[in-house]
Amino acid sequence: MPKPVAIDDLPKSVEEFICFNIYSAGHAFNRAYSPMLKELNLTYPQYIALTILWEEDGLNIGELCDRLRLESNTVTPLLKRLESLGHIKRKRGEIDERQVFVSLTPSGRALQKHAANITKCIIETTGYDLEKLEALVKNISNLRDNVMRATAVP
Repeated sequence: MPKPVAIDDLPKSVEEFICFNIYSAGHAFNRAYSPMLKELNLTYPQYIALTILWEEDGLNIGELCDRLRLESNTVTPLLKRLESLGHIKRKRGEIDERQVFVSLTPSGRALQKHAANITKCIIETTGYDLEKLEALVKNISNLRDNVMRATAVP
């Protein structure tokens, strides 16, 4: 358990805030991804949704929302756009019509061939080697999970 933080030890400027640094790093990554995804006519959230479906096709919207860590009111418009682009299909469940399942189309599956090159370019952009990046991803994931647990509504 970490020791309590004294008021005098708190960050003094926004550049020292962990939340600001993660927030601004997210914007930097979006700028790095943008030219590559623009060629595919995708936004970063659409690309991440497709990436999840490349890993596990046929998820229901609730499962996809959980994996994206987004609410359904954010995911639904994203999926509608992917569907209008012809990359996914949404289908109501046969057993429970309240559930909607998302599946890749051949067009959506074909986009996967670009993923390795995009990932390679992003890794090279960081200036980090794979070992250092893997450790950073693990630390950021742990940080995110701690914050989510601490702010979860019982």
